[in-house]
Amino acid sequence: MEPHPYGWLSLAPPLVAIVLAIATRRAVLSLLAGIFCGALLTTGGQPFEALYDTCEVHLWPTFTDPGKLRVFCFTMLMGSMIGVICRSGGMQGLIGLISPLAKTRRGGQLTTWLLGLVVFFDDYANTMLLGSTLRPVCDRLKISREKLAYLVDSTAAPVAGLALVSTWVAVEIDYVREGLDILGPTVELAAIDLFVGSIPYRFYVLMALLMIPMIALTGLDFGPMLQAEQRRARDEVDAEVLEDDLMSQHGQENTPPARWFNAVLPIVATLAVTMLLLYVTGKRGLNPESEPTLRNILGSAESSLSLQYGALVGLALAVTLARAQQLLTSKEIVDAIVGGLRVVVPAILILWSAGAMSRMTSSTPYTPKAEAVADSQYPYQGHRLYTGEYLKQAVLPDADEVTDGESTTLDRTAQLLPTAVFLLAAVLSFSTGTSFGTMGILMPMVVTLTHAVLLARNGSVLADDPILMACIGSVLAGAIFGDHCSPISDTTILSSQSCGCDHIAHVVTQLPYALTVAAVGVLLGTLPLGWGVSVWVLLPVQLASLVLVLALFGRRIDT
Repeated sequence: MEPHPYGWLSLAPPLVAIVLAIATRRAVLSLLAGIFCGALLTTGGQPFEALYDTCEVHLWPTFTDPGKLRVFCFTMLMGSMIGVICRSGGMQGLIGLISPLAKTRRGGQLTTWLLGLVVFFDDYANTMLLGSTLRPVCDRLKISREKLAYLVDSTAAPVAGLALVSTWVAVEIDYVREGLDILGPTVELAAIDLFVGSIPYRFYVLMALLMIPMIALTGLDFGPMLQAEQRRARDEVDAEVLEDDLMSQHGQENTPPARWFNAVLPIVATLAVTMLLLYVTGKRGLNPESEPTLRNILGSAESSLSLQYGALVGLALAVTLARAQQLLTSKEIVDAIVGGLRVVVPAILILWSAGAMSRMTSSTPYTPKAEAVADSQYPYQGHRLYTGEYLKQAVLPDADEVTDGESTTLDRTAQLLPTAVFLLAAVLSFSTGTSFGTMGILMPMVVTLTHAVLLARNGSVLADDPILMACIGSVLAGAIFGDHCSPISDTTILSSQSCGCDHIAHVVTQLPYALTVAAVGVLLGTLPLGWGVSVWVLLPVQLASLVLVLALFGRRIDT
C-alpha cells in the first residue's frame, strides 16, 4: 500500500480550526485559518502559493459549485421572505391569531411553545418575533422574562433543525453530503436519506422540545428558574423592565395591519413547491432498479434545487401580497429584503468556509482538469489531503486481518462513538457559540470515520444503521445543545434581548434544564443505543425519565 502523502498532518487543518474556534470564538476566521494551514501542506510550505491556493483552489471553486450556489441562494431567499413577512405584519397577525389561547400561565407557556413550532423555518425569525411579540402576554400572566427566554430559545433552533423546510435544512444536508463526498462515488448513500433517518436519533433536540409542554402542563420548575418564577409571582421585578414594551410600541408608527394569511400563504407555498419538486426530481433521478418508495424517491431528489425554487415562490408570493394590499412601498420591500439578507449572511459565510475545508480534506479534484499524480493511490495530493483515508489507516485495521481482539476493539469503538460525537459537538458548540460552525467542522469527519468503523466491523454499511444514524444525529443535537448553553451564542443573545431579559439571567436559568435533557439523552439515549437498544424503546423511556425528574425536583411557584 502506498504511504499516505501527509500522514497525521492531514488532520492539522480541522484541528487548527477547532482549537482556534475555541480560543477566538470566531468560526469563519478559524475555518479560514485551517484552510490556509492545509494549503501550506499541499504547497510544501510556500506561504504566497498557499494564499493563492486558499483563494483559487479551495474557496472560489467551493463558492461557484452549482450545488453550493443553490444552497446559498435558498438561504438568502428564505431570509428575504422572512424579512418581507415580518415587515408586512404577517407574522404579527399569525401570532395574534393564536395568542388568545393564552388565558392562564399554563396556556401562555403552551401557546409560546405552539407558536415556536409554527415558526419552524428559521431560528432567528422565531427568536426575534416571538420574544418581542409575546412579552406583553407573558407579563400579563406573570410569566417571568427568564421563562419566556427559555421557551423561545429552546424551541427556535430545535424546530428549525428538524423541519424539512427551513434555513437550516439545506445547510445540514449539505454538511452530510460533504462527508459522503469524502468517501467517494462508490458509496451508495444519499445525504437527504441520512438526514431524515437521523431525526429520531437527535435525542437532545427532541427531548428539549418536549420538555417545554411537560413544564407547562405540570406547573413544575426547579433551580434558578423556579426562583425567577417565584420573584415574578411576587412582583419583585423592576417596573422599568415591564414598561419597555409600552415604550417600544409608542415608537412604532405606520405599522401595517397584522394579517395572518400574509405569513401563512408564503410559508405554505414554499412547503408545497419544495415537496412537489422533491417528488418530481426524486422520481426522475430514481434508479430504474429501485422500488419507487417514498424513501427511495426522497433519497434520489435534488434537495437544493427543490428548496431554492420553493423559497423563490414563497418570496414572490410574500412580495405580491404586500404590494397588492398596499402594505409596503417598493422601497420598503427592498429594505425588508435587505434586512432579511443581513440576518443570514453569517450562516452563508460559515457554510462556504466549512465546505471549502471539507473539500480540502477529501479526495476529489477541485476541477475536472485538475492536475493529478499518475499511477498513484492519491492522485490529487497536490490540493487534497485525503484525511478520510488516513483516518481509516490509522484508526482501523484491515478488514481482512481483523483478529478477535481487534474485533472487540471495533465493537467498543462503534458502541461509544455516538456518545463521543455528541460530547465533542457539545463542547465545540459551547466554546464557539455557533451550531452551524460546529456542524461544518465535525460532520464530514464524523461521517467518514463512522462509515469506516462500521465497514470494518460489519463488512458493509446500511443506510439505516443505528450507529450511523446516531452519530449524524449526535453532531446535529450536540451542536444545538452547546449553542443553548453558551453565553456567546447568537440565538442565546437574541433570545434574552428580544424577551427583555438579563442575558446572564437567561443563561443561568436555562442551563440546568439543558444539562438535564442532555444527561438523559446520553445515559438513556446514545449509550444504550450503542449496545443495541432500539431507538423506539429509548424515546419513551427518556420521556418518562424527564417526567420523573420534574416530579422529584420540581416545585410549583405557589408552594
